[in-house]
Amino acid sequence: MSQQSDQPDRRPFLYVVVCAAGVARDVDRLFVAAQDAGWDVGVVATPQGLGFLDAAAVEARTGYPIRSGWRAPGDPRPFPDPDAIAVAPATFNTVNKWAAGIADTLALGILCEAYGLGVPTAVLPAVNSLLAQHPAYAESLARLRSMGVRISTRAPHTPKSGDTAAFPWEEALELLAQGPDSAAR
Repeated sequence: MSQQSDQPDRRPFLYVVVCAAGVARDVDRLFVAAQDAGWDVGVVATPQGLGFLDAAAVEARTGYPIRSGWRAPGDPRPFPDPDAIAVAPATFNTVNKWAAGIADTLALGILCEAYGLGVPTAVLPAVNSLLAQHPAYAESLARLRSMGVRISTRAPHTPKSGDTAAFPWEEALELLAQGPDSAAR
């Protein structure tokens, strides 16, 4: 799972999975908080999430390229193994596909494998209140919680509100700090 024990001087490594939601443009708030807390950070974006990021700024902040597509066999791994994962923002689509075990993107493949590896994972959904009413969403959240995924209880936002100021970026780190006893396994 982790290279932490192999390299005692290495800082813990946090994968930040970024999905295509309006708040994604402010994800650097999470990078700064994580780095201030002692993490190294690598970004994995969904294919649609890439359009919400300034790649040069992310790479300058983290020191790593953004990952979005699969690497070719034999290509070097651009990130160390994750010590934890934060999915922020997490969209309706990503939550539902992940809970169903669909790994059709690099981001979803990493999330699906994280369960088997026991990698602590926190999720900050960015889902509007109409989508959140769909029965599949509640079922997906329940399945992810049963897998030990730590999920924000923040209420869904009003559709088309554009309100991104209150997105709780630091909550991802708080959820990860809670430890496995606070999440259902």
